[in-house]
Amino acid sequence: MGGVVAGVAVVGVAGWLYARSRRLSEEEVERRRRERLAAMGRITDGFLVDARSFDGEESVSATPEVLFYSYRLAGVTYNCAQDVSRLGDKVLGWKLDQPVQVRYDPRNPGNSVVLAESWSGLWLSR
Repeated sequence: MGGVVAGVAVVGVAGWLYARSRRLSEEEVERRRRERLAAMGRITDGFLVDARSFDGEESVSATPEVLFYSYRLAGVTYNCAQDVSRLGDKVLGWKLDQPVQVRYDPRNPGNSVVLAESWSGLWLSR
């Protein structure tokens, strides 16, 4: 009886470790969210409100780490931020108050992006 319990425990722990090792990283989850919105999200107009670094300082860099943007849907204004630190090459040429296109999830309009690996809503001047 003790051998059966020990065997079940070993199989359970092995299964748990396997499932845990297959879990996606936070970075991969975010990349997939951006790509899903870029492929299937609805588009609306918005504008850039601010650009900052991770420490909260205003960014004067050509490639900020966080973009803050705003858009309006059905009388509701959404103010959002997106980490664009991994998409630096797509941000070059940004300006505050510039118009942008926002891709959002119609079931959850606060879930939105202005940049993804395969799409950009920034109207950049180069």
